[in-house]
Amino acid sequence: MQTALMIYDGSAPADSDVPRTGGVPLAPAGFAWPLCGCGGPLQFFAHLPVEDGVLSVFLCQNDPGACEFWDASSSANRVYLFPREELRPVAVPEAGLTLLPATSAIRTHVVTIDPEEACDEEGIEPDAYDLARSGWKREPEERFGEQREVLGSLGGSPSYLEDDRLPVCPSCTATMEFAAHLEEGRTRETAMNLGGQLGYVFVCRPCREGAFLTG
Repeated sequence: MQTALMIYDGSAPADSDVPRTGGVPLAPAGFAWPLCGCGGPLQFFAHLPVEDGVLSVFLCQNDPGACEFWDASSSANRVYLFPREELRPVAVPEAGLTLLPATSAIRTHVVTIDPEEACDEEGIEPDAYDLARSGWKREPEERFGEQREVLGSLGGSPSYLEDDRLPVCPSCTATMEFAAHLEEGRTRETAMNLGGQLGYVFVCRPCREGAFLTG
């Protein structure tokens, strides 16, 4: 089994079209900055180029804990699947918590694990993402891992998420496809506030709808 980990790769220009957390969103012309049900603007979290476009993730941080950004059906989060063509930096609202303190570049690193070797004594296959993240090291000979550098993963299956929490598309009512995990980050300066939880990004590609939740 393979897991495409997203690894912290230093800083990045705020408006670059590279995988990153933070910076400013890139969107088609006419895009309006999303608002939470509380009336404040959402904070931009991640720009994730994927095969059929760009995933753009926003969460509400105006009053952490008050708005349910962890709920896939809440207005306190938004996930967009934009086409790659003609994206441009979006004007940032003057008020509200809209941007992360720093822009962090992301590189992908594919971890391949033999399921037979990874199974426990009872033959139960472990969670692929959890195993890949816990074993991440910059160099194979390093004694200890560098888990804080793991910013999530792309594709695969959602880590330890019950089937009844999988979001459905509001347009076609089909179960959405899992797209990415998001971790909070490696330092206070670069971190996303996910309440200490793991973030899950989902998408309905035919409808170009997205969803976010934590767990």
